[in-house]
Amino acid sequence: MYLQGNLQLVFDALFTVGAIDPVLKMDWEVMNGEMKNEPQRLHSACNVINSCGEDLNRMIEILKHMDSKSIHFVALEVARELCEFQDRKTLH
Repeated sequence: MYLQGNLQLVFDALFTVGAIDPVLKMDWEVMNGEMKNEPQRLHSACNVINSCGEDLNRMIEILKHMDSKSIHFVALEVARELCEFQDRKTLH
């Protein structure tokens, strides 16, 4: 499952709700292991975020009501997808 659309918009929504700083301070290896153990949580969160399209305000409202672990998973997924995008961009 991937996030669809504008990753910068998802990052901006995460930043607005205060999710970025706590995730930067976490052990990403541990969080990645948790994501692998709970793939449905990430899939559900991505589906909800993807349903927002380009509506930043809707995305922010959804994130405000999402549990913290799901928000952390979304933040890690944004980081992963941005890195993958940058890698593909650099190769071409």
